[in-house]
Amino acid sequence: MTDSLRLEELATRLAAVQGRILAACEASGRRADDVTLVAVTKTFPASDVRLLSELGVRDFGENRDREAAPKAAQSADLDIVWHFVGQLQTNKAASVARYAAFVHSVDRLRLIRALGAAARRAGRVVECMIEISLDGDPARGGARAAEVPGLAEALMAEEGLRLAGVMAVAPLGMAPAAAFTELLDSAAAVRAVRPAATAISAGMSSDLEAAIAAGATHVRIGTALLGDRGAHVR
Repeated sequence: MTDSLRLEELATRLAAVQGRILAACEASGRRADDVTLVAVTKTFPASDVRLLSELGVRDFGENRDREAAPKAAQSADLDIVWHFVGQLQTNKAASVARYAAFVHSVDRLRLIRALGAAARRAGRVVECMIEISLDGDPARGGARAAEVPGLAEALMAEEGLRLAGVMAVAPLGMAPAAAFTELLDSAAAVRAVRPAATAISAGMSSDLEAAIAAGATHVRIGTALLGDRGAHVR
């Protein structure tokens, strides 16, 4: 596909996603500019980042450092913001801290310490969201609700990091509306530690409406915006 055809496709998809966000905000009495669209570009090339930037998208998300780091380097001339939204191993913290303005998946003390040290070495301040496990499944990432206040306090004390809010993925088998409503308790616990930590990263292509109704400030959109990943998987 030529760049011009891909740009046209992305423009159409972007307009549809923005329309959904607007409708969801209107339905819940919120302003559309209170919700940040994070374009999750995993498995898609850096050229799509460039095209979406032309269309006015500023926030981009990636799940794996091995893909995100080179993509961020190839897009270094663009006025965009990188969000790391996947599970983060401590040995990748140094790399991620060099390009990510936001890390949505902070879920343990060891990671906080590694990310803080990396941010200080890079001379940067990284905005961090505590990932919440809504079903307690140890096979997936995320902190349990009881762990949230302690992690929030640790983030507040870690130079180079700033506590921004919370993140969650609605578990399979749980209605998104119920899942995101449950997330609000952890969001309140984080705000009790830092009142300005109001970010709520929730909602993807299939459930952004439920997330916005529950107060999401960031929605992480991949398939609805960029299309099927099957042909692009590396």
